[in-house]
Amino acid sequence: MSWDFFVPVCVGDLVKTGGINQYVVQDVVSPKQLPQYLSRFKAALRSQGPLCILQHFDTGYSVLQHCKSVELNVKEDMLELLIQVVSGLAASLPALLISTTISAAERKENLNAVKMSVYLLCKLTENLESESYRQNIVTAPGKGGKKAKTSGEGLQQWDSERETVLQALIQLLQLDIRSLWSLSLVEEEFISCVTCCGYKLLENPTIGHVKSKPTRDGIIHLLGVVIKKYNHLLGASVKVIQLLQHFEQLSSVFAQAVSVWCTEYGMRAIIGEVIREIGQKSSEELAREGSGVKAFATFLSELGSLVPELMIPNISVLITHLEGESHTMRVAVCEVLGEILVRVLCGDGLDESGKADRDRFFDTLQEHLHDTHSHVRTRVLQVYARIVNSKALPLCRYSEVMQLAVGRLMDKSVNVVKSAIQLLAAFIAHNPYSCKLSSADLKNPLEKETAKLKEMKEKLEGKTPVAVIQASELWAAMEPELLVTVKAELEPTDEEEEEKKEQQEEDEDKAVEEEEEAEDDRATAVKIAQYLRVNKYRNAVRLCVRAYKCFPESEMFASLSTLTPEALMDTLAFLFKGSDEDASEISQNVPPTPQKEGGKEGEDGELKKQEMLVQYLRDTETFALQVERAISVINTMLYWKTTSVVQEAVQFCVTVCEFSVANSVSGVRKMLPLVWSTDAAIKDAVVQAYRRLYLNPHGDTTRMKAQTLVDSLSELMVDASLGTIQCLEEIVQEFFSSGSNLQSTVVQVLWERFTGKRETSGLHKRAAVLLLGMAARAEREVVLSNLDTLCSVALGEKVTEDFLLARDTVITICSISDHVRQSKGPPFRLPQDHQLFTCLSQAIAEGVVMEDPHWQCFMEQAVRLIYFLAESPDQLCSRLLQRSSRLLLDQIAEGGDVNKNAGQLQDGSQESIEQGEHVNCVCLAQLLALSGCVAFWQVSHLERSVSTELRRRRGETEEREEKEKGPSSKTKQAANESAMEEELGLIGASAEDTEAELIRKICETELLAEENLLCAFLPLLVRVCSSPGRYSHPQLTTAACLALSQYMMISPSVCEENIRLMFTVLERSALPVVRANAIIALGDLTVRFPNILEPWTQNLYARLSDEVPSVRQTAVTVLTQLVLKDVLKVKGQVSEVAVLLIDPEPHIASLALNFFNELATKDNAIYNLLPDIISRLSDPERGMSSEDFNTIMKQLFSYITKERQTESLVEKLCQRFRTAKTERQWCDLAMSLSLLSMCERGFKRLQECWECYSDKLTEAGVYQPLLTITAKLRRGAKTQFKDQVDEFEKRLTAVHTRGLENVESPEMEENQKAGGSREKTVMKTPLPTRGRARAKRGQTKPSVSGKGDDSFMTPQKSRKSKKPVITFSSDEEEDEDEEDAVMAENETPKVTTPIARTSRRARLRN
Repeated sequence: MSWDFFVPVCVGDLVKTGGINQYVVQDVVSPKQLPQYLSRFKAALRSQGPLCILQHFDTGYSVLQHCKSVELNVKEDMLELLIQVVSGLAASLPALLISTTISAAERKENLNAVKMSVYLLCKLTENLESESYRQNIVTAPGKGGKKAKTSGEGLQQWDSERETVLQALIQLLQLDIRSLWSLSLVEEEFISCVTCCGYKLLENPTIGHVKSKPTRDGIIHLLGVVIKKYNHLLGASVKVIQLLQHFEQLSSVFAQAVSVWCTEYGMRAIIGEVIREIGQKSSEELAREGSGVKAFATFLSELGSLVPELMIPNISVLITHLEGESHTMRVAVCEVLGEILVRVLCGDGLDESGKADRDRFFDTLQEHLHDTHSHVRTRVLQVYARIVNSKALPLCRYSEVMQLAVGRLMDKSVNVVKSAIQLLAAFIAHNPYSCKLSSADLKNPLEKETAKLKEMKEKLEGKTPVAVIQASELWAAMEPELLVTVKAELEPTDEEEEEKKEQQEEDEDKAVEEEEEAEDDRATAVKIAQYLRVNKYRNAVRLCVRAYKCFPESEMFASLSTLTPEALMDTLAFLFKGSDEDASEISQNVPPTPQKEGGKEGEDGELKKQEMLVQYLRDTETFALQVERAISVINTMLYWKTTSVVQEAVQFCVTVCEFSVANSVSGVRKMLPLVWSTDAAIKDAVVQAYRRLYLNPHGDTTRMKAQTLVDSLSELMVDASLGTIQCLEEIVQEFFSSGSNLQSTVVQVLWERFTGKRETSGLHKRAAVLLLGMAARAEREVVLSNLDTLCSVALGEKVTEDFLLARDTVITICSISDHVRQSKGPPFRLPQDHQLFTCLSQAIAEGVVMEDPHWQCFMEQAVRLIYFLAESPDQLCSRLLQRSSRLLLDQIAEGGDVNKNAGQLQDGSQESIEQGEHVNCVCLAQLLALSGCVAFWQVSHLERSVSTELRRRRGETEEREEKEKGPSSKTKQAANESAMEEELGLIGASAEDTEAELIRKICETELLAEENLLCAFLPLLVRVCSSPGRYSHPQLTTAACLALSQYMMISPSVCEENIRLMFTVLERSALPVVRANAIIALGDLTVRFPNILEPWTQNLYARLSDEVPSVRQTAVTVLTQLVLKDVLKVKGQVSEVAVLLIDPEPHIASLALNFFNELATKDNAIYNLLPDIISRLSDPERGMSSEDFNTIMKQLFSYITKERQTESLVEKLCQRFRTAKTERQWCDLAMSLSLLSMCERGFKRLQECWECYSDKLTEAGVYQPLLTITAKLRRGAKTQFKDQVDEFEKRLTAVHTRGLENVESPEMEENQKAGGSREKTVMKTPLPTRGRARAKRGQTKPSVSGKGDDSFMTPQKSRKSKKPVITFSSDEEEDEDEEDAVMAENETPKVTTPIARTSRRARLRN
């Protein structure tokens, strides 16, 4: 063979005339003739073997040349033939390569065959890959999800063909075919042909998918063979970087590839080359779009997870990116560090170098917990979480990292907060200290062990002087060795030994010099003696020589004037043994002699153990304190608006509860109300948390599981608030409704606890009966079938011993009533003579004359149960009141002061008050509370139960009448369908109105009639409330006021008669609890009788400034409900709520903030109120500081988001400059303007209102906020608008510095005239016209338009004039001069605006 085949750079190069003996394609076959030539090629392959490629290369080349036009089956046939040729060469070459008799011609023949076949196979593979990619793009599913039809179905098998091609190439290249080349130098074009094919296949977007794994692995191994055997390392590293820049999906593929090349092929150098290339990328280059920074970051992260041990030698190159601008690269480097720390630099077997690297990496990670980018902070926290979960964090760093994680809970990024919570949960789950973390429990053991350690140290120190040896004896022992050292120092050895020692002694010399500089001659002498005692002779000699140079006049070193060994030994002996008076001092400054400490090794070991124990307890206590701090912060996150944060907080609360951390139950209880959340994800998270903690008990038997479940739920119920119990009902009810196999056993255990069959505390007995009530909500028979048991155990003879158990029992029985279960059938009620009501009546009546603090809460629940379950409950309660009153009168009679007929109830009640000093005030208060409770539930019974029953009976009657009507009536009805529907509607409405009128008439006329027992208590209540001086007992006053408010709910007449008295109590009562109760009661009365309470609104708002925090809290809560439910009109008094935004009590401030958050959801509510709020808060008489005013306004203006609202507020606030009379008011208005999110339209309006505030600009408090506005407007503004802002700012500055009268010029007057004409044009819109009209109406001077410049100046106040009174347009209906709580008849507020109410029928439906 006389020619050589050279792999061409381009396909077309092969048809050109080449060099000497270079192969050139002779015949390019046309597409039509290709099938015929392929058949010849196939026949030749069968007959001649793979070397037939030498004669049929032109056929394969023709397929490449006509690749776009040739049919697919021809290309597939050609691909199959080429695969057979390459596979055949891979099979035949091994024998040839090991042969020693191979000729040059045969070698050239096989070499040409290898190059030709590999070239054709690689190029055809690239073409088919490109065509397959184009086909996938064309047939990609559209919007409908259906693929377009295509004729290229043959390419669907290309995925499997790829693998065959790769396997054939790998088999061939794994052979040592380098010997076929001269000097075994494989030409670069051949290697490039193979690698380009592999890289081309990697560009496929689906290469990273699971289905492409065989192809991916084949490419990786093919490139691995080329890198190892054919010197492609540098080329591969460059190509990896290039492809990562353009194909982001290849990051994971190349990470896997590089790890395989390093581990399986031993090419570890490539990882250094690739990382070096990435490390040399500058921050500016990575910041450019399309730089591939995301691909680089992902590549590094995944490579670090695959081969972390190989990343350590190259990590210094990557560390530089931590200082770069790309946060993505910072994240990647931090993740690599995390993988190294988890999988390489962990455990106790590290050498010193490994520990140093580990500490350095941890320091780097901790620095980036405070990174400027939130994504970096998030990922670093996640890296730490993985480190903690892998138990790779050194114990000495627990406290530091824990503290940093707690600090990240305050981060402004939600993702950082979530990651911090996850890290803290990991700390608790994997903490090395204790399974139960409680700083309170650790305090006593720590104090005990610390005291023990101190005692051990004192004991050892006390024994130390016994072991002291005389200094002369020690000197005699050390003198020979010391003399050798002295001579060695004064007569140095050869230079080689000195150089060896120099490096070792350098640090010691520095330390000696530093100590010498800082001390005097006496301290230096002590230090020399210490060196001698611990056998550091060289240090002692050198220090002694230097000491003479520093202290030449010292007596201690005077003999060293001539430096000889004898003089130096004498000086050292003097310093060590000392004179008689110095011996004791020197001995005190030296450590104990080592010769006598051998016997104390056991004691030293115990001391070290004790020190380790104390340190362990200290670390545990520190860790527990940090956990408790984290709990307090995370508990507040349970009510964040971000769902994911709430879910993480819930999971954290579960974790800390499982580890019995102190205060962990507080978080579990706090998250309980979230079962009512409208967010399904949050509700599900809470339900799952409680199931995990309480409803999935562990135990060997069903009985044990049931007992564990009851124990855990009982612990949660103990001391739980009413709200917590109501929330827990939802979860427990779901458990009993789920059909669990534990239900019957749990109910049995609860009954055993309640009845006392198992010894248990009173708290757990109460928890058991409440849990039974929750179960009864799902299954009524749980309680209904055991009513007798409940009555006998809790409501029987011993009821007066435990009214709390009786109260909880009543709550449980109430769960079977229709009011709780909302039954639609006939009402479920029990007869009056039932044992339950007998027990309740007796317990209530007997409790009236007792002084039990828990009787009242039991009484309220018992009266409620009577009205829910008893037939004719009004009769029962009438007899109950009579019986209770008789018992109280009997108690008075027993005192010998009053003997009246107990049957004359009304006279007896009134006369007993006349002898009030002999009545037990607590008992009287309890009787009044009972009467008020009966009155309230009587009204509720009429409006809910009786009204519902009347409606139900009417519905049944109508149904019967419909059934009695025949089919003929239906035919007639169809004829006049529309008319009949109207008539029926009127009849139904009329019937409901009749029922409502009946109920109202009963409340108005019958409930307080003379024959009704309730009537007897009303005068008594009024008398107690109106005479606080005479009836000053706190409990009596509280009960009387509450009962009076319940009586006022009966009818409008009773309310009107006593409303003045109730507000007098609200204003003047000295008891905060009475004022708080009065606010709640008046809130209920406002809902029931809004027209009566409307004139008294300002008195309710006045309680927002009460001096007692509890009263303010109650007031803001009640007013929030009234305003948000549209019961009260929103007026200027809302400024009193705004003041609470800066209340010293955080809870009150949060309630006020919640009020405005909810009010902001109503259209324009806050926008309409803002001008009046500003005027009221800036009133000089209020005396609010500027800082407080700014804080309030900043919050309120945050709700103004619409551009139109901003524009209008600018004008309104500017107009208020005219009526403002003090500098403080000007400043407040200017500050308010600066808080607006000013837009271009708002700025124009600000310019138009120049005349309103221009004369005030000399004040810094007005000028500076307006400058702030211009600074905000200038940011991001267009050039034209920015010029307008600059001009306005210059104008402001000129007026501020020189005054308005010195700035005005003819040119500016012309500008003003032009501005005036523009203003007239703009002010044709309705909104500015209204604003201008209000401003004129508030002025007391003639119009400004006709005056000169001085008309804009605020007039000076006269010295004799009174302070101006500022009035507001929104307060025209209110009387500003009225005195609060002066309730004379002529000063009682009159109804001014009736409030529209829904019909009584609609309210009854609700």
